[in-house]
Amino acid sequence: MREDYIRAADAELRGAYEEPMSLDAYVDAAFESPSIASHASKYLLEAIESMGTRTVVEEGEERQRYRFFDDPHNEGEHAILGNTEVLNGFVADLRTIAADRGKSEKILWFDGPTATGKSELKRCLINGLREYSKTPGGRRYTVEWNISTASDTRGLSYGGDESTENEDNWYESPVQVHPLTVFPPDVRKALLVDLNASSGDHIPTVVDEELDPFSREAYSYLEEQYRRNGKTELFSAVADTRHLRVKNYVVDVGKGIGVLHSEDDGSPKERLVGSWMPGMLRELDSRGRKNPQAFSYDGVLSQGNGLLTIVEDATQHSDLLQKLLNVPDEGHVKLDKGIGMDLDTQLLIISNPDLGVELDKFADRNGRDPLKALKRRLDKHEFRYLTNLSLETQLVHRELTNETAVWEGADYAELEARIRQPVSVSVRDEGGVVVERELAPHAVEAAALYSVVTRLDGEDLPSGLTLVDKALLFDRGYLQEGDERETIDDFEFDRNGEEGTHGIPVTYTRDTVADLLQTESERAHADLPVERVVMPDDVLDAMADGLRSAPVFSRGEAAEYESRLAGVKSYIFDQQERDVLDAILAEKHVEQETVAEYVEHVYAWAGDEEIETERGPVEADALLMKLFETEHLGRFDDAAYAGNEPSPQVARFRREKVISALNRYAWENRDEGFAVHKVDFTEIPVIRAVLEHHEWSDVKRLFEDFDPRQWEDPPANTETARLKEKTIERLTKAGYSPASAELTSRKVMREVSYKWD
Repeated sequence: MREDYIRAADAELRGAYEEPMSLDAYVDAAFESPSIASHASKYLLEAIESMGTRTVVEEGEERQRYRFFDDPHNEGEHAILGNTEVLNGFVADLRTIAADRGKSEKILWFDGPTATGKSELKRCLINGLREYSKTPGGRRYTVEWNISTASDTRGLSYGGDESTENEDNWYESPVQVHPLTVFPPDVRKALLVDLNASSGDHIPTVVDEELDPFSREAYSYLEEQYRRNGKTELFSAVADTRHLRVKNYVVDVGKGIGVLHSEDDGSPKERLVGSWMPGMLRELDSRGRKNPQAFSYDGVLSQGNGLLTIVEDATQHSDLLQKLLNVPDEGHVKLDKGIGMDLDTQLLIISNPDLGVELDKFADRNGRDPLKALKRRLDKHEFRYLTNLSLETQLVHRELTNETAVWEGADYAELEARIRQPVSVSVRDEGGVVVERELAPHAVEAAALYSVVTRLDGEDLPSGLTLVDKALLFDRGYLQEGDERETIDDFEFDRNGEEGTHGIPVTYTRDTVADLLQTESERAHADLPVERVVMPDDVLDAMADGLRSAPVFSRGEAAEYESRLAGVKSYIFDQQERDVLDAILAEKHVEQETVAEYVEHVYAWAGDEEIETERGPVEADALLMKLFETEHLGRFDDAAYAGNEPSPQVARFRREKVISALNRYAWENRDEGFAVHKVDFTEIPVIRAVLEHHEWSDVKRLFEDFDPRQWEDPPANTETARLKEKTIERLTKAGYSPASAELTSRKVMREVSYKWD
């Protein structure tokens, strides 16, 4: 029902806003929930920490990542993929600033090439802070004033109705001033001592600011009126609910978040804090000076007071940066010569690398560099291009589809399944008809892997390791070859290198793939729409072909990136070949009971023990173990045995690869109810790796009449025809379309046929 949407909207707003409260009610609420009184940097830190962390692998290392940066409230639409170490450094800086342990004078600076996530950081911060401010523990408050009930309202009120019930008579602080700034400094200091003592937080709340000029005008006027009337309890009179209310607000741009965009113009003062309104000045002149109510308060610092100020594309506003120098230190900015405003905001600037060039233009002057003070105040956090295959694949996927949920997996196998998956996109052809185009399995993976490989440093590669190997190490932390595993700790890489500072950006990849999706290939098939399939090689060739004409790459870069294409093509072919082999040999399946029986006999053989059976104890069966090792594992042939007795090589395999692996697995997965017979032996890495490792020799052995040269159009009623039909069916169940399964299997069989005999 349409009414449901209206009710849902009503419920959301009810959950975000509260009725205004008195100042003393706010103080009571702060003692109950101290986070609602947090100062800007502490509040920002609490918002980020409120969503917890998750474990990720980046550059081959496990790291704890704050879920806040996954943009969970917005279903990941503006998630920042990767750069976890940089974001953790940002949070560490916030923690230092919030606790007043240093860096309070710093302006946090995010720098990096285009398309590295800097704009997403801005959007993610806005989204996350907005949603956090809707939660009970994340409420944000300011004050509003009503002076209409005072006897003389000249110059202070826009209306004549003296009723406190009339909402038109209430005026909110235009800069989200903190409610505790209403208290005199000494009283506020004592209040904060008690508040921090009761909260037990290791980061105390700090409120050093005074009332903003707008609120100060109202406060001073009310205080003067009551003083003239002989009122002795002046603060109580001014803070009475007839004049002062504390209200919550939902954080957003203009309300606790100020964003200065690249296209914003005006004088430095207008961009920073706002401007005077001449028409209002004539009407609201108060006591012979400018009235702060005649100020616009629409500058970036005014909007961001209370929480966060962001200067976007800071190179466009480099003239402002020097004027921001004293803001973090002094927490104060001038509206006019005689009127200043205290600020509590976390300053953050975002730029491309050209700001660094701008800041260094006087570096050769050494001590006379006029920008030296500014550079000292900037605390740089550098975003880089992604160097993780799974993250880059996800990023390309997001650029091509509307799917924004952040990929998470219990293990790498889940991520690997996502990496290889196909993508279907609806496009309109030249005739105006909407058709489905398929990026075949491994096509997006190929684009992502090529991009990552261009971003890696090849200077520190150990002997025998390729850039593709390095990319895989960075993505999952290990390399697996059969049952041999090498972790990233086995290698030494330069962790302070230039990786991620250059390479193919995702925007180039996206545009290349988008062009391919609009152009049908010249492939043809009698029954299948193969012309609508974009294969991995199509993507890689198009990316490489466009390098020299793309303005974003120099000639040297284009040549270097072209040289890295072959390794990526080889790896992607290996993945396609594995898919086809797995489909052909799907029936080569080993039951759990067969594996368990083999492991049991190996244990008995190693311990020179007997096995208990229904017929009584028996010795380990040498033939059973030999058959499993030669036929199921395919690890050895008859030459490795003397009859059925294992050679030293086979014996070493049983002890080091099977028994040791099982013992380690059992220890790592132990619990109170652990028992060997409950173990899924196919989950032991060595067993799984070997069982899943298919070879063409297995195909030859199992299908003697199979001929890969007949694959494209096999004769009817042949073993090749029957095997192809089953293989295409299995590939389709594994995620391929019939068309992409046909094209992929053809490609693999063409390569296999060259060496079949």
